[in-house]
Amino acid sequence: MALTLAAGLKAVILVLDVTPFNADEAVVALMARHILQGERPVFFYGQAYLGSLDAWLIAGAFLLFGQSVLAIRVVQAALYLGTVATTYLLGLKIFADRWTATAAVLLLAVPTVLETLYTTATLGGYGETLLIGNVLLLWTIRLRERAATQGRPYLEWLLFGVLAGFGFWAFGLLGVYLLPIGIALILHQREHRDRKETTRFFFVLSVDSVANYLSALMGFALGSAPWWWATLFGAETISELGGSAIANASSGPLLHLFAFVVLGLPVIIGLRPPWAVRWLALPLAPIVLVLFMGAVGRAAKLSLHDWKRALLLSICIVVVVAFIVTPFGADPSGRYFLPLATPMALFIADLLNRARREYPRAAVALLALILSFNLWGNADAMLNFPPGFTTQFDEVAQVDQRDLPAVIDFLKAQGETRCYSNYWVTFPIAFLSNETILCSAALPYHLDFSYTTRDDRYRPYTAAVAASDRAAYITTNHPPLDGRLRSEFDRLGVTYNETSIGDFHVFYGLSRKVAPREITLKENSAAHLP
Repeated sequence: MALTLAAGLKAVILVLDVTPFNADEAVVALMARHILQGERPVFFYGQAYLGSLDAWLIAGAFLLFGQSVLAIRVVQAALYLGTVATTYLLGLKIFADRWTATAAVLLLAVPTVLETLYTTATLGGYGETLLIGNVLLLWTIRLRERAATQGRPYLEWLLFGVLAGFGFWAFGLLGVYLLPIGIALILHQREHRDRKETTRFFFVLSVDSVANYLSALMGFALGSAPWWWATLFGAETISELGGSAIANASSGPLLHLFAFVVLGLPVIIGLRPPWAVRWLALPLAPIVLVLFMGAVGRAAKLSLHDWKRALLLSICIVVVVAFIVTPFGADPSGRYFLPLATPMALFIADLLNRARREYPRAAVALLALILSFNLWGNADAMLNFPPGFTTQFDEVAQVDQRDLPAVIDFLKAQGETRCYSNYWVTFPIAFLSNETILCSAALPYHLDFSYTTRDDRYRPYTAAVAASDRAAYITTNHPPLDGRLRSEFDRLGVTYNETSIGDFHVFYGLSRKVAPREITLKENSAAHLP
């Protein structure tokens, strides 16, 4: 039933088309297309982390269903259904109770807006991380249980390591699972060893433990081989993994802690959407908040005597600590909290099951209330489109992509197939135009004109625009930049035409090609576009 409910909610969201097709998703889609054309990307274009696994899966969907946004979303839905199914198995393994397992998957079938968003639109690896994380948790329980009866499952440890390494390459966020899993396996081996009485068995088991660990490490190295290969050839994988790309936006652990309390907790619980600071389902929010806190408190208490609960709770702790102490705490969207989805669903379900023993009707009513709360938040996003389920926290980047096909038709009619634009236009327009219109992401989109060359992620597009003898300019939601372009074109003696199509503003028919480096951004400033 839960799988049907989850699939049904995804289907409604896809049919209503209330999830904008943004640039991050378009990059993955283009990678998938290029894979079918013979390219072999290792990482998300323009960076040295977030492996191309998602793009490979989408490439397979393109072969089956054709190259469309819907095919991308089908892959994400399938991954999430896998997460829901494995959560049910975790509920049985950890809590040994079908009601708890069922309640947990119902909470995932109708999840918070945060979970709905990032399991519908892809940013390149969140769906895979949630599923692989669940599988590794199940496998960890199996390894611990099997170690008590079989001391030399080296092949199984090797395969376990391969999956862990593969998942790490796909997305380093898997590390929030790997650290608690590693500790759980090591502590169990020590506990099992210390229970043995003879020196001989102590020695043999110690050797077996080392062999198991070495097998897992060898498997990890094999599974994560693309990551190590890129590192050996100079890719900045380690610094990227530590958040170097957003380090400049980081404001330190104290402010990250503040952001976690003020922005993080509300989005985790479902009190606000990831893209805005406003309340969702406010009449039900206080009850849901109390249940959330109660579930955490019960989990913390029982984890002292139950290693399986402690394993789940440790994942939550690692997620929160990593958010606070690393540069990733500068991201207010809440996407880095997604690994909390499965543990919290299980903890809340366990709390409700405890209440069910004395108050069965009340427990069912509370479960229905949480589901209603989550559904309310999802319905709110569906009814308020745009922005709908958007991955953009910054309003200036919340571009209504529904007008992009009209922009493509207009550009083709004007003979403009090469453009300068910003990140949020460059990659969606390339995918939707079947790469007949190529842009260089050389323009800023922030209202303060800040820009990073990291936005220009795919150099062949930049080269194609540079080789063209004409290029249009496309901006979005940026009147100051539009005004600056007009004044700079006038200063250079360049005539042009312009038009607006929804959120898109197009400068076209320039009397000569103007490269961004010729344009000064601000008055009395030497700052130029790249």
